[in-house]
Order: sequence, then structure tokens, then C-alpha cells
Amino acid sequence: MSLLRRRKAPENEIQPDVEPKLDAEEDDKKSRKKNVKSGKKKKWSCIDNCCWFVGCICCVWWILLFLYNAMPASFPQYVTEAITGPLPDPPGIKLQKEGLKAKHPVVFIPGIVTCGLELWEGHQCAEGLFRKRLWGGTFGEVYKRPLCWVNHMTLDNETGMDPPGIRVRPVSGLVAADYFAPGYFVWAVLIANLARIGYEEKTMYMAAYDWRLAFQNTEVRDQTLSRIKSNIELMVATSGKKAVIVPHSMGVVYFLHFMKWVEAPAPVGGGGGPDWCAKHIKAVMNIGGPLLGVPKSIAGLFSAEARDIAVARALAPGVLDTDMFHLQTLEHIMKMSRTWDATMSMIPRGGDTIWGGLEWSPEEGYSPCRSKSRDDAAQNSGHHENQTTDSKAKYYSYGRMMSFGKDAAEAHPSDLKRIDFRDAVKGSNVANNTCDVWNEYQDMGVSGTKAVEEYKVYTAGEIVDLLNFVAPKMMARGNAHFSYGIADDLDDPKYSHYKYWSNPLETKLPNAPDMEIYSLYGVGIETERAYVYKRIPTAGCNIPFQIDTSADDNDEGSCLKSGVYTVDGDETVPALSAGFMCAKGWRGKTRFNPSGIKTYIREYFHAPPANLLEGRGTQSGAHVDIMGNFALIEDVMRVAAGGTSKNLGGDQVYSDIFKWSEKINLRL
Repeated sequence: MSLLRRRKAPENEIQPDVEPKLDAEEDDKKSRKKNVKSGKKKKWSCIDNCCWFVGCICCVWWILLFLYNAMPASFPQYVTEAITGPLPDPPGIKLQKEGLKAKHPVVFIPGIVTCGLELWEGHQCAEGLFRKRLWGGTFGEVYKRPLCWVNHMTLDNETGMDPPGIRVRPVSGLVAADYFAPGYFVWAVLIANLARIGYEEKTMYMAAYDWRLAFQNTEVRDQTLSRIKSNIELMVATSGKKAVIVPHSMGVVYFLHFMKWVEAPAPVGGGGGPDWCAKHIKAVMNIGGPLLGVPKSIAGLFSAEARDIAVARALAPGVLDTDMFHLQTLEHIMKMSRTWDATMSMIPRGGDTIWGGLEWSPEEGYSPCRSKSRDDAAQNSGHHENQTTDSKAKYYSYGRMMSFGKDAAEAHPSDLKRIDFRDAVKGSNVANNTCDVWNEYQDMGVSGTKAVEEYKVYTAGEIVDLLNFVAPKMMARGNAHFSYGIADDLDDPKYSHYKYWSNPLETKLPNAPDMEIYSLYGVGIETERAYVYKRIPTAGCNIPFQIDTSADDNDEGSCLKSGVYTVDGDETVPALSAGFMCAKGWRGKTRFNPSGIKTYIREYFHAPPANLLEGRGTQSGAHVDIMGNFALIEDVMRVAAGGTSKNLGGDQVYSDIFKWSEKINLRL
């Protein structure tokens, strides 16, 4: 009975918390009804908006992905043909109809960053990644464990080789560089078209190598040069035909190094003898080759940026410089990339003789709006004598590769007041002991960085001195493997050292008069040539120099945009670097080409894709996208199938490469 009494409360007693809850619910219902009647809406928070935004994007993405996978495979081509007209046959089908078949074995030499790298040994943070790609593929580890990924991709700062306990090696086979990432082709389109006329893996070879290492170190660590030699010898022996070599980007200068290495006596060289290239190589078809270097590499080594990064930095100030999630983005990129010695192979070569000085440059008078189409470029090529007249209205020389401030970039040489930085005393930086990411700028102090700024303007001949000043440890390794000058006497025994083998201005081509060398590259795209910089006085742990994106010129014909001066090229390599050696330096019998190897230039004027369904296009002249250019693929295939320059039509030029080359006073 006592329990019953406890359970049954008096009728007039109100149970605690029950009535207030009911009242609150009734009030809430009434307020909702009032809000509905009055048209008032519930206030949304920032989190609500973000969730809805992300949800909408995800829904749209999955719907589009479902529709794309559900549509017939021929639908994109049908839409494209409806817009642009019938598409031409791929080169493989076209040449198959003409009766061309596989003849000469083909060797591919990938460029920098396009070859996959996988983990063979690592630290505890890389557990479970054995033989998984750290570079190329999905790049999943960059997002999952970024600091671990950076540590494993970074080489030893003293030796330029593997750090203790880490082994990252190149992927082998055609899959090493057919795709850089899922859906982003590099060599895949060319390989597929070659297969149409009978090529297969036994007649194609991907010479994968660790593109981070100095060229000679790829042999020291991995015996890569020996592997290339033995594979070419095997393919030539089994097919009975000489090989066609197709290098791309940095692979062009890497193979130039190989041609000297293979003929040099062992143990430094391959011991193949002076006639090895003549016996084994039919043609070298260089695609987008930075034979004379790339100005873009200077910005990468100096401030870990280029135009795209500089613009992103301007749009979101401080993001790339902030220690976001304990990851100083640009500082980590600089620390990592400055251990990749191969990047120093692309520092501009030839100094002021090739690239110009304070008062002149070969491309002086170039205007990015001069030719808007391939037909215009073909008609105007070599006929721009009146262009320099307009350019003299505002003084500027592309020879000033780096300028601190727009005023210094455009000042007359007599108005420049420069203080030599070479003998400047480097100060000490209080941040040196507190920064999480070390770079050599922290050893310079404020006085050192200020001395760099006070020199005002740097030409190609002074860039190497500048890099020696700001990054002495990096350049100590670089100077042991690469050289950037012009040889006075190529018969001097010193030029037998491997540091000169990748510089076309300090080495001779092999004695192979029947061999052909082609320079295939894109034009019609604004390509980085010179930079306007600014110093950040209070950089602290951050990089003290930035491209000055506020330096702009609103003139229609101006080449200055967001702190970057541009010239004609393939968006990465200026036409001057890709074409000069075949246009003049190697053309005919010269001291750089004593046997008179025939050289040809094939330029491909850039035409962007007509619509999104066309992907990266079949007429692109961009540095990597050109690997899917049908005209270029056809040229390579015709030579591989036994053709010569006559089958290609000789030179194909849209730029002013011959005119620019004539301005360069180089002893031949």
C-alpha cells in the first residue's frame, strides 16, 4: 500500500518538469505558427550554409558522375562533332590506313615530375606503403600524411642522395609515365597510337629514372644509364633497326647527357666508344626540350613559386605562408625541391650571350597579341621588323630576368644604381633557432636579403651568382654536376667531365652524320621569361622574397602581367630555349655539331579545345598537353615507321625563332 501511495500523486499536485516542458512545446508551436503566418524564417548559421553548400556540390557531382558513366561511350564524340564538325582520325588509324607499320624500336625518356616514384623503404610513419606510389597516381598520401610524404620525397641536403632509412625508386615499365594521375595522360596517347601500327612492349621502352637526382647520380645509385644502354642495344639487336629516341622536357637534356656518357670510357662513362650513337640511334625527337634552360626554374629555386602560385598568393594573402595545420606550405616545398638536384639542370645556360643583358634581348619587340591564330603566325613569322619600333616607346629588356620593382625593370641602364651583393656580409636571423622549417634564407639574416634587393636587376649571367649567394649548400651540389657557360675550346680536356655533358654549349654532339635531331615544341602561349620581385622586410620564418603581382601593365600589347614578363613558348619553355640549338647552334657543321647531324624544327601552334568534352584537345601546344597533339604524334610515328624529314616536310615554324637566333652573337 505504501508503494501505491508513492506512485499515486494527489490530483491537485503538479509533477515537476512536466508542465514547463508542455508549456515550452506549446510556446514553440505557437511561435512557429506565428513565424509562418508572418513570413519570418529561422536564422541560419554559417555552419548551416556550409553544410548545405557542400551537400549541394556532392549531390551535383554524383549526379554528373552517374550521367557520365551512364551515357554511351560515343556520346562525347557525337556532341563534339555536332559542335565542331567531324573529328579527324587519330594518327594511329590514319597511318594504319596508309599502310605504315612498326619498324624502328622507340625509346621514351620522361621529363621532370612525370615519372612515378614508389616507396621501397621508409620510416614508421610510412607503414603500409611498401611499393605504393608516393609520386604520381592519386597522390593520396599527400592528404593523409603530408609531413611524412614531404620527408620521404626529400633527398639528403649534403649528398643529394637517399636520406638514412629511406629508399624511393622509379616505377618501371610503360606504366611509369603513361598517366601522371588518373585521367591525366602523359605518354598514353602516343603509346596507344603506336600500338595501332603494330608496336608493343618489346618494341617500346620507357626509360624511367629518378628525376630528382643529378643525372650522373642516377647511374651511381640505380645504374639507370647502363639500363638504357643495354635496353637500346637489345632492341636494336632483336629488330635489326636503329632506335628512335623520344625525350620530353627535362628528358631532353638527360638524354644529351646520356649520349656523352655512353661514348665516354668506363668507369665514369658507359664505354660504348665514339661510334655507339651512330650504330644505335636513327633519330632523336626532342619534345619541349629546355636545352638552354627555363627562366621558370629560377622562380622555383629562388622563392618556391611561379606565376600561378604568385597569383594564388595574391588572391588569398597569407594562406600559403601561414603555419596551417603545422605545415608551412611554401617553406616545405622549398626545403624539399632544393634537395632535387635535377632542377638545377634547368637554370638558364649561356648567360647574357644567349638571353640578353640590361639593354637587349633576342625577343625584343615580341607582343603577345601579335598573332591570334595559327594562320596569322605563319604569315607573320620572320616578318616583324617594325615591331621593335613600338617597343622602344617604353624601355624594357627581357634580359633582365629578375628585377626588384617595376621601376627597376623599366629604368634605363644609366639610371640604375646597383650595390654589388657578392661581397655583402650576411647577418644573423633571430628566427633561425625558432623556425620549424629550415631553409638557407635563415642563414642570411636581414642584411643579406637587403643586399639582394639593392642590386636591383639580375641578368642570366648574374643569376648563378645570385643562387650561389642565397643557397650556397644547394649550389655546391649543383655546381658539381652542372655547368651554365659557353665553351671557348671544346677540345679542352676539362670538358670531358660529366658536369658539362648536359649543356649543349659546352659539349659536342656525337659523330653520327646519318642521325637526325628534331626539336618539337608548342608556340602561341604566353610563357614566363622574366620576373618583378619584392622583398618582405618582416618575413620571419617565411621566404623573404615574392613575385610582385601588383606589377602590371594595362597596355594591350604589354607582356607584363602580375609581375611576370612573358614571351612566345609552350607555357613552360620559351621558344628560344627549345629551338635555338636546332635553328642555329647545331644547324650545319658547327663546333657543337662537328659531324653535321641534320637538325629540324617542328613548331605546333596552340589551339585550345573547342569544348569541355574534347578534354585537353588534339591541337594543344602546351608543355604536357602537346603529348596528345595529333600532328606531333603523326610526326613521331612517321619517323618511327621509317620516314625522314622529307616525309615530314622539313621545318615547320610559326614563331620568330630564326630571327631571334640571328640576334645571338655566338661563335660557331
